[in-house]
Amino acid sequence: MPDIWWKAHPHDLHRLQDRISTVYVERSHIDRDENAVVVINKKETVRVPAALVAAMLLGPGTRITHAAAALLADSGTTICWIGQQGVRMYAAGIGPSRGAGLLMQQAHLVTRPKERLKVARAMYSMRFPGENVSDLTMQQLRGREGTRIRRIYREHASRTGITWQGRKYIAGDAHATGDDLNRVLSAANAALYGICHAVIVGLGASPGLGFVHTGSAMSFVLDIADLYKAEYTIPLAFDLVADELSEERDARLGLRDLIAERQLLPRVVNDVRTLLDATGAEDDPSGPQLWDEKVGAVDGGTNWADKEADLMQPSFGEQQLTIIGPEIETQVEW
Repeated sequence: MPDIWWKAHPHDLHRLQDRISTVYVERSHIDRDENAVVVINKKETVRVPAALVAAMLLGPGTRITHAAAALLADSGTTICWIGQQGVRMYAAGIGPSRGAGLLMQQAHLVTRPKERLKVARAMYSMRFPGENVSDLTMQQLRGREGTRIRRIYREHASRTGITWQGRKYIAGDAHATGDDLNRVLSAANAALYGICHAVIVGLGASPGLGFVHTGSAMSFVLDIADLYKAEYTIPLAFDLVADELSEERDARLGLRDLIAERQLLPRVVNDVRTLLDATGAEDDPSGPQLWDEKVGAVDGGTNWADKEADLMQPSFGEQQLTIIGPEIETQVEW
């Protein structure tokens, strides 16, 4: 009699066509049981088959064992250590069996000027709904974006009664310069970069291969975050200052609540994959491959004097799963 499905080897489960895109865990302990990870907190215990998860996002108050991390890595699941509800990203680890199909597609697009311009136009078209930008140059797109952002600032200044004196900031220090509004906006943007970074790494793309931005290890993160600033961080900053809330924590918590309320995470997942034209990238074999000058690539991890390997690339579904433990009212010693 064959083993029950959750005792299958992770590579066998790679054949499944749908994965949960992300599992967000907060205030919980993560351990391994056979070929599943078990998320435990005082409220519930959740068993998650490791090879059904594309990215495991570990929020505050989360502990993970070495065995669980090794299983997720073997299953091709990215582990991201992030802030609450996806705000900020601190570290990430990718297992050796993760395929590079999306990364290869991104590199293909960004290194070809015509394809790169096409993706950049697609990014701008998402900011200018109903407008045709298919013939605009990058110079024209930048000019139109500048005009749009100035208009958005004026509209929110008029709505909230806050005086807007222009954008001022120092990269890396949200509270270094400018008035309260500028400092809150910088803090909110930094938090937005965190969730975009987590999604990009979780999907297996590169945060450094940008299409509009370039020269930074966060170029693609900046590209993606710019898609949402007019909807999230700019109005949030004006609202917070209008309510006399001007601390970095106010911006971080305010954005966290908006992200959870409006389900931004699956939207970012979909936008990244759409912009990179990810259809087909998920069909590449997983695991290491060998370059071939005639056919492009062949399977690695096999003896070519014998037979071919049968490894399948895990795909990424649209489902999301969140596991959050109860609030901790008193100090707990672990």
